Amino acid sequence: MAWHSDWRNDFGAAGFEFIGTCVFLILSLGTVQSLAVMNNANPGATLSTSSDYMFVSAGFGLALLVAAWLFFRVSGALFNPNVSIALALVGAITPLRAVLYILAQMVGAICSAAVVAGLMPSAVAFNTVPNAGINKAQALFIEMFVTAFLCFAVLMLAVEKHRTTPFAPVGVGITLFACELWSIPLTGGAVNTARAFGPAVVTGKFDPAHWVYWLGPTLGAVLASAVYIIAKRSHYWTLAPDQDVIDPRMSPDDVPLTGSAPSAPRHSYPDSSMVMLQRVPDPDSEEIRAEAGQNFSSRDHVV
Repeated sequence: MAWHSDWRNDFGAAGFEFIGTCVFLILSLGTVQSLAVMNNANPGATLSTSSDYMFVSAGFGLALLVAAWLFFRVSGALFNPNVSIALALVGAITPLRAVLYILAQMVGAICSAAVVAGLMPSAVAFNTVPNAGINKAQALFIEMFVTAFLCFAVLMLAVEKHRTTPFAPVGVGITLFACELWSIPLTGGAVNTARAFGPAVVTGKFDPAHWVYWLGPTLGAVLASAVYIIAKRSHYWTLAPDQDVIDPRMSPDDVPLTGSAPSAPRHSYPDSSMVMLQRVPDPDSEEIRAEAGQNFSSRDHVV
C-alpha cells in the first residue's frame, strides 16, 4: 500500500477512519436494535432464532461492505483496531497511523453506540456477551479465529494488489457475514474490539468476560499476519500462477472423449470470442517522444 508517512496525512486519514467507523457501526448496531424493537413489538411473532442470527449477520456484512466501499480510497476502510494491528505488523501502515486509527476506531465505536442507543426505542440489545453454554476459553478462540479470517481477507483482497482489488469491500463484507453466522450465537460476534468496547462504555456494562474481546481478536490479527507473511515469503503467486488471468488462451486444452473427433488446436478461438492484443506505446518511454518512424517499446493491453 502506498501509505503516506507524513503526519498530517495520518491525522487526516484517521479523521475519515472515525467517520467510516461511525457509518459501519451505526448501520450494524442499528440492525441489532431494530431486530430487538421488532421482537418487542410482536411478542407472538414466529421469527426463529436462526432467522434472527441471519438477519443480524447480514446487517453486519452489508454494513461493512457499504462503509468500506465508501471509504476504502480515503482511509483504507479498516474500521477495526485488530485489522489496524494486522496491517501494522505486515508493514502496510506506519505505527503512527496504526495508533491514530485505533484511537479513531475506539472513539467512533463509542459515538456510534451512543447514537443508536439514543435514537432507538427499547433497551440496548447490542452488548457482546458470551453464550452461557460456552466457557471463556472457547469464546476466546472463537473470537481469535473469526477475527483472523477477517484480517486475512483484508490482507489478501485489499492489501495485496490484483485485478479484483477494487472489489475488495465485497469479499471483506461477505467474510464478516460468514464469521458472524458462526460467532453471534456463541460470543455475540464482536470480531472487532471496538465493536465490543463502544456499547460497553455507553451502557456501563462490562461483562466479566469482556477481556475476551480484547485478547481474542488481537491474537487473530497476529495469526492472520503470520499466515500472510509466510505466504509472501513462499512466493504464493508462483504456487498456482495465472489465477486472475482473463485471457481465454490460458485455458487448458480441450480433452476429447474416446472415439470422438479431435478437438481444435489450443488457442483456436472463433473471432467473436478471441481476445485481441493491441500494441500500445508506453507513455513513460523516452522513445515515444522520438521522431515518427523510430522503434519504441510497447506493452500489451487487452481490448
